[in-house]
Amino acid sequence: MSELFDDDPRDPAPPPASRRSRALVITGVVLIVCFFGLTTFAAIYTDRLWYRSAGYGSVFTTLFWTRAGLFVAFGAFMGIVVAVNVVLAFRFRPLFRPSSPEQGGLDRYRDAVTPIRTWIVVGVALLLGLFAGTSGAGEWRNFMLWRNSQDFGSKDAYFDRDIGFYVFDLPFLHYLVDFTMATIVIALLAAAVTHYLYGGVRLQASRDRLSGAAQVQLSVLLGLFVLVKAGDYYLDRFDLVNQSGRLITGMTYADENAILPAKTILMGIAVICAILFFLNVWRRTWTLPSVGLALLALSAVLLGMIWPGIVQQFQVKPSEADKEAKYIAANIEATRAAYDLTDVESEPYTSNAAADPKQGGPLGQQTSSVPLVDPKLVRATFQQNQQGRNYYSVADVLDVDRYEMNGSERALVLGVRELNQDGINPSDQNWSNLHTVYTHGNGVIAAYANQRGADDNSPGTDIQWAEGNQGADQDALTQATGGYESRIYFGEDSPDYSVVGKAKADSGDVELTLAGPNEDEDDTTTYDGQGGVDIGSTFNQLMYAVKFGEPNFLLSGRVHGNSQVLYNRTPRERVEKVAPWLTVDEDAYPAIVDGKVVWILDGYTTTDRYASAERESFEEMTDDSLQEDTGLATLPTDEINYMRNAVKATVDAYDGTVTLYEWDEEDPILKAWMSAFPDTVMEKSQISDELLEHLRYPEDLFKVQRYQYARYHITDADDWYQGNDRWEVPEDPDSTRNLQPPYRLFVDETPADAADAAAQETWSLTSTFVPYRKENLASFVSVNSDATSEDYGKITVRELTDQNTQGPGLIANEFSNDENVRDALLPYTSGDSPPRFGNLLTLPVDQGLIYVQPVYAVRSSTSGYPILRFVLVSYGGEVGVGTTMTRALADALGASESDVAPGDGGETPPDTEEPPAPTGSVEEQIRDLLTEAQEAFDAADAALRAGDLGTYEEETTKAQEAVNQAVELADERDGGAAGDDATAEETPAE
Repeated sequence: MSELFDDDPRDPAPPPASRRSRALVITGVVLIVCFFGLTTFAAIYTDRLWYRSAGYGSVFTTLFWTRAGLFVAFGAFMGIVVAVNVVLAFRFRPLFRPSSPEQGGLDRYRDAVTPIRTWIVVGVALLLGLFAGTSGAGEWRNFMLWRNSQDFGSKDAYFDRDIGFYVFDLPFLHYLVDFTMATIVIALLAAAVTHYLYGGVRLQASRDRLSGAAQVQLSVLLGLFVLVKAGDYYLDRFDLVNQSGRLITGMTYADENAILPAKTILMGIAVICAILFFLNVWRRTWTLPSVGLALLALSAVLLGMIWPGIVQQFQVKPSEADKEAKYIAANIEATRAAYDLTDVESEPYTSNAAADPKQGGPLGQQTSSVPLVDPKLVRATFQQNQQGRNYYSVADVLDVDRYEMNGSERALVLGVRELNQDGINPSDQNWSNLHTVYTHGNGVIAAYANQRGADDNSPGTDIQWAEGNQGADQDALTQATGGYESRIYFGEDSPDYSVVGKAKADSGDVELTLAGPNEDEDDTTTYDGQGGVDIGSTFNQLMYAVKFGEPNFLLSGRVHGNSQVLYNRTPRERVEKVAPWLTVDEDAYPAIVDGKVVWILDGYTTTDRYASAERESFEEMTDDSLQEDTGLATLPTDEINYMRNAVKATVDAYDGTVTLYEWDEEDPILKAWMSAFPDTVMEKSQISDELLEHLRYPEDLFKVQRYQYARYHITDADDWYQGNDRWEVPEDPDSTRNLQPPYRLFVDETPADAADAAAQETWSLTSTFVPYRKENLASFVSVNSDATSEDYGKITVRELTDQNTQGPGLIANEFSNDENVRDALLPYTSGDSPPRFGNLLTLPVDQGLIYVQPVYAVRSSTSGYPILRFVLVSYGGEVGVGTTMTRALADALGASESDVAPGDGGETPPDTEEPPAPTGSVEEQIRDLLTEAQEAFDAADAALRAGDLGTYEEETTKAQEAVNQAVELADERDGGAAGDDATAEETPAE
């Protein structure tokens, strides 16, 4: 390039540069470049190793070369365009510069620039190219969607273009236009500065302020800019179908009748302006281009801002409902399609429940599976009873899943016992322990969600464990699944990285693992999976030492030829790494599948470009009392107007294997990404039957759908505009200013006159709606969450015909004001730890709706974690309270406990037998009952000493029931005269 910068004979010789200063500058630059070069290379190299070890090397290759190509293309375009314009401006500088104060002041700048002008041009071009290339590389998502665009099969209502044009093509076309305009502006500024510096532009001259060369170059650049702006106006027309407005997202009356014509007119004016600037190359007058540019600016203000405001104020506002009806109808149709709400089934529902003792049997059957174990409140209980060691923990909010146990499907509240290194003694927290000894968690903890034990008939007064570490009787889940690999190396709370592997086959194990239920000392183990990256070579160790900033990768004896490093260990992080185009659900939930613990995650495809669909904040739509972090990371903002559960992903908790399964086979966005990253997503048919049983409808998608359906259940444009039937999700009664989360439970879909009510119970995700800013119930909504069902994903809305049906807030108020409830909770309200109210569940039954809420309490004198103390029930306007669901329901119905036991109501439950009739004399019966009570009290004392408060509660209840029966027999024998004395003598003390 240097030959283009021929020396001006008038320029003085440049002064010689200091050798010492030049050497210092060069050395500093080399060191900085080496430092950043090494860290950048280490990051890229270790990323490549990780992707290859995870089995997704093609993803790394595609991403790397796509980003690199975009970086080079956009960086080179910017750098070359700017450099060429600077060179041309210098090349055609005037050789004669009239003497003037202005030119005299510029001489010193020319003297400083001239010796290093080539380096300046190259440096500026490289710097601008770096910024432009970085910007271009950041557009890889839009570029790949444009390259692999698909048809949606439906068109917008205004331009008759396929929705795919707006989702796939328009964003990247906008970027190209904007980037081109930015490049032209920078080139224009650079050329103008160069011309000014070398006399081609003389601002203080009275005439001939521009040289001929400067006028030609600047005219061409301005013409190109205005021409590209015309293209920008053309693309802006299509943005009107996605423009957020006061009323709706999409085209409105003012948009179609004012802004759209204005964009077309401005596009024409811009083309004319461009022609005038190009003609200025020969005409050498700025009058016409200046007039054209002024006309364009004036038109942009008048047509683009003032005229639409006039139309809105004087045409739309006086009759807005009529003017906007067509556009609201298009918005309703597009929104329901974008959020997959077109097939929602709505049906009228009458809640005519009456608290009749005769309904005890059917109600007991229909409510036997109601989940009473709150996944959020029982975390401390899980940790206290099943933690094993202080350095283990479970998730803040536990998960709910279902398993077939003893021939019936049971809902379980479960969590993985993960490693929590914060629980390690601070004096033991050194690099060796943190990264080579404490490496993993152990096992699954599970409790029956409905407070019933393994037989599903005998209710307990506290948590009934299905899987734990406190004895052989806590292995029902293991038996149901046939056993599983219990070591958890990849989980939601895993360490940032661990170094694993034996130096030799006969070397000792160093990784600590949890002891069994009947063992005192923890055991050791060695990871032998394939989920880590091989760091046996010195070079790999060096790279990871640079990556993690840790010299022990090179110095520690625990890092050897057979070592692997495990990192990127959270399930969500691993899925986002191998599928960076997915929006991954915040909640990864564990399941036991094929003898392994796997984390299951839902992957969404989202966009904010679906034509005419309502755009909302993802965070706002999913916010509730359990939401922690949305993590929506694939859009510039968290606003979306299209969402699909496109992918189901699994992460093996032991070896970290990530598997992506195609779930929504009709989603065009997923098809585009599968085209961009072939062979990374497996077909839906490859999902195993056992895994399919644990796939469920995702909560985030359901929360988005219920948020939109609250308003878009209305399909008539006039009714929608009036908003007279608008719904909203109720607030959580126990969490101020937070929405009530959806709950998973079995919903009875059987008609009321069906004989077998349990046969059609469906595993569902449920929620409720209330009228906008009201507390009464508007509807109950549920979605089929059973992935094995043909009706999976079917949303059913039961709309209440009675406007006086109470909503969750009113029911919570009813519970708090009930005298029996207050009396039952009084012993706990007077202490330091008030009762904690769990999920307030709404469940449709034969005759209406039943509301259930568990109540937990903490007694500092016995334990520091919540224990399920009571169950509250509201049915038919009556409130019941009891230590179990059965007792609470009996209290509400005014029936006996035996009348509402599951399976009662006229028939003996299957697989149960009537209790044997009492035998022997009354004295013998009393003696047997007291003996039974004494045995139960002894068992309760033993459980209390062992810290097993669940068993303690059960045995105490058994003992008290036996004592009560003995008292009743004694009263019958003695006519009530001496019964108390006899009992007082024989009743054992607790």
